[in-house]
Amino acid sequence: MSDTREYPSAPVVGVGAIVFQDDKVLLVRRGREPLKGEWSLPGGRLELGEHLEAAVVREVKEETGLDVSVVRHAETLERIFREEERVRYHYVLVDFLCEVTGGELLCGDDAADAAWFPVDAVLQSEIAVAQFTLEVLNRVWDRARATRQP
Repeated sequence: MSDTREYPSAPVVGVGAIVFQDDKVLLVRRGREPLKGEWSLPGGRLELGEHLEAAVVREVKEETGLDVSVVRHAETLERIFREEERVRYHYVLVDFLCEVTGGELLCGDDAADAAWFPVDAVLQSEIAVAQFTLEVLNRVWDRARATRQP
């Protein structure tokens, strides 16, 4: 079986981290396709034999320098990018709500940049992110706010 992300022979399993801190959300600018140059949730591909939660912790550390712990599963979704009839990318994405436990924000691995953005600015499309990322953030932010209120 091919071990490629582009034109794969099977779907690729990826993980993403939704990290809120002080009404801000952690985003990375993608350093490669798909979505190269766009702001997105930190994350990446699950490695063979790796547990999902371990993968998201590793990916956040590699891309942002931050240590996180998983709070809970947030969403599972799929993204399929086609070129005519051919599948260029097919990801099954498992997103987790995470919290920062240490580290220092920096840009690493395949991210071109990493930064905190006000959640409201992202949700109001002041920061360019993919529509599916906006939808996930909106749902998870609403649930996170509901659990924080008395």
